[in-house]
Amino acid sequence: MHKTLTICILNLLFSSYIFSQNEENTKKTLQTFKINRNISIDANLDEPEWQQAESATNFTMFDPDNGKPAPNELKSEIKVLYNNDAIYIGAILYDSEPHLIMKEITERDNFGVSDSFGVYLNGYNDGQQDFQFYVTAANGQADCNFTSQTGEDYSWNAIWESKAQITDYGWVVEMKIPYAALRFPKQNEQVWGINFFREVRRKRQKFTWSPVDNQIGAFSQQAGILKGIQNIKTPTRLFLIPYASSYVSKTQDETSTEFKGGLDIKYGINDAFTLDAILIPDFGQTKFDNVVLNLGPFEQQFNENRPFFTEGTDLFTKGNLVYSRRIGALPNLNITLEESEEIAEIPANINLVNALKISGRDKSGLGVGFLNAITERTTAAVKNTVTGNDRETVVAPLTNYNVTVLDQRFNQNSSVTLINTNVTRNGSFRDANVTGMLFDLNTKKNTYNLNGDVKMSSVYDIKNYNGYSTSLYFAETSGKIRYQVGGNYISKDYDNNDLGIIFQTNYASISGNVNYRILNPTKYFNTFRLNLNSYMEYNNTTGKIQSSNYNINFGGNNKSNHYIGANFDYNPFKNYDYYEPRQEGRYVIYPESYGGNVYLSSNYNNPLALDISPSFYTTYEKGRYNYGINISPRYRFSDKLSMIYSFNLSKQLNNVGYIDNDSTNIYFAKRNRSTYTNSLSSKFSINSNMNFNLLVRHYWSLAENQNIFTLNDDGTLAENLEYNTNKDSNFGTWNMDLSYSWWFAPGSQISVLYRNNASNFNREINNNFNSNFSSLLDDNLNHTFSVSVRYYIDYNQAKNWLKKT
Repeated sequence: MHKTLTICILNLLFSSYIFSQNEENTKKTLQTFKINRNISIDANLDEPEWQQAESATNFTMFDPDNGKPAPNELKSEIKVLYNNDAIYIGAILYDSEPHLIMKEITERDNFGVSDSFGVYLNGYNDGQQDFQFYVTAANGQADCNFTSQTGEDYSWNAIWESKAQITDYGWVVEMKIPYAALRFPKQNEQVWGINFFREVRRKRQKFTWSPVDNQIGAFSQQAGILKGIQNIKTPTRLFLIPYASSYVSKTQDETSTEFKGGLDIKYGINDAFTLDAILIPDFGQTKFDNVVLNLGPFEQQFNENRPFFTEGTDLFTKGNLVYSRRIGALPNLNITLEESEEIAEIPANINLVNALKISGRDKSGLGVGFLNAITERTTAAVKNTVTGNDRETVVAPLTNYNVTVLDQRFNQNSSVTLINTNVTRNGSFRDANVTGMLFDLNTKKNTYNLNGDVKMSSVYDIKNYNGYSTSLYFAETSGKIRYQVGGNYISKDYDNNDLGIIFQTNYASISGNVNYRILNPTKYFNTFRLNLNSYMEYNNTTGKIQSSNYNINFGGNNKSNHYIGANFDYNPFKNYDYYEPRQEGRYVIYPESYGGNVYLSSNYNNPLALDISPSFYTTYEKGRYNYGINISPRYRFSDKLSMIYSFNLSKQLNNVGYIDNDSTNIYFAKRNRSTYTNSLSSKFSINSNMNFNLLVRHYWSLAENQNIFTLNDDGTLAENLEYNTNKDSNFGTWNMDLSYSWWFAPGSQISVLYRNNASNFNREINNNFNSNFSSLLDDNLNHTFSVSVRYYIDYNQAKNWLKKT
């Protein structure tokens, strides 16, 4: 028994390093050859070299009817050529009904409602990382960096050329992908992994050249082989992106003007590794944050919208140790004030001085990531109300943020990772360090997975302390029925909040999941999946249940490609919440609960589509429940113009939560809370390189306290009739962005943005929507108008310009 178990574990951990020769021989292979000139990217394929090239044909359906051969009326013929500068892709995509080809025009990386063609390239042929390049029938571009561990990353952007045109027999795509956009080993004879992808949008059908078995969760390992690339001399990968920006900002009190200029640098250190650096960064045109009324014990987590911290960051996301919004974020202000002092001025943000990152992977599968950023010393102004004197106090010292990652891939589908994050602050301020070891192991046939981690944090402050976190999960990852079991343990003093984000510590959890899916269409569904989930979380100190949930959910696309889904949650135990009281060792007991929601989404192929999701959750305590609804209609007026409106209503009746504390008591309130969110997004595309976008959001949330309670030591609540401080909340925000973007040359962009925003918080409850909305805009509206120009300079092109000059 023990011997058999040992053999199984060794087979899981140390299955063969590469695919056997027999397996490689079963893969589809495409032969290419070298040409001695550049190809004109015009979607005509009229150069004689295209006629001589071998064709990749006989596509297979990936979704929904997995494994079914592509019909003859939708056949595809793909050819590949190369020279010393780039690889060229020519695709003839036949369609017996070309007038029905969908071709919505969108901005980059947005497919919209359009047919698309893609090529997936893996220069190391290791089955783990693809550089994916897509062209839509509307001549749009999308690209992403795909890894088997982290999936698709569309924030990655490369510079390449493409052209698409619709013909009387279908549509044609021509692509030029420079070697600077790819990674491959430095050797005379190249063997790359390759696959081709095609989506016929009106039929919601997806095809691949090399068949992909959806019983196995390993898309990239099922690619074909590209042979014939030999003796290429790759160019120097050096790109300079200078920019200039101007801002005019107007508030109720003043108007200000600001000019900025800077430089981004991208340099290929070698064939595997790239350096990215920003000098004098400018993030003034990033998307606004969706701020909410946060009554809970934890900070609100925001999405990262700054391009430097979103592009090509797959290595830095390992282990979820990096929350890049920490870099340049204003810390929680804890300013010590003397008698008769008040805060006169608080900085709006902390400026980033510079940042750089080095990332890449060598031919042995070793990935290396290094990120470093420095933020400037920042002060707030404090005024003495008696003497009138001002003084400065440091709210953030000069700070260095650092991330280092080593990620070794092997067996084409597994990896072991070491990651370290470090924050060093100048002077006697808090420093921190976190180190994690991660592993993600799959059997050779991608049928089982074992993954986990061990992380240790160290904080150096007035009191130094260490903590750790560990997890282990095992899963079956193939077939119609799949499952996962596992758990994690986090110690009380584990703290990665200086560069990461974590809300809860001092607990252990166990979880399980079983799911069923159809792999091919049935009589009623094109896709369908049913999930059963369970989760239990225990406090390490007391052993009490902190959180529990049993969940069943299902969803799928019917034969008309409308999505239908439902979700049901059941919490059969009292939960002991150690975080809501905001005081160590104290907890509040929350009752058992249950509820769920349904979700309907009509086919987006139709000009008018609708998403709707009502929800209802209740507790075992009478009169304490939540309900809400989200409604989002969308309308596509034409291939150029579309609009999406969304309305979200949330009602919480007799919600119980923390409101205040003093030296003797912790106060809770039973409150009614209503939240309304209206948002509108619209785009008008002149062509795939020139777009107007409108984004509007109005958020209003109010919480009215009905009864005040004192928290008892046993977690129960006792009504308090003496507390009389008003802790009601009425909060509203407004944001509007109207932007114009023109990609006037590859990698070069002009952006024009008009933005206005406002926010308002008070303790007076006013249930009138109109008066709240009017007061929000009347007194607080801020305006910003900005123009930004970025110009992409390829060193190789610039060198040729100089030669001609």
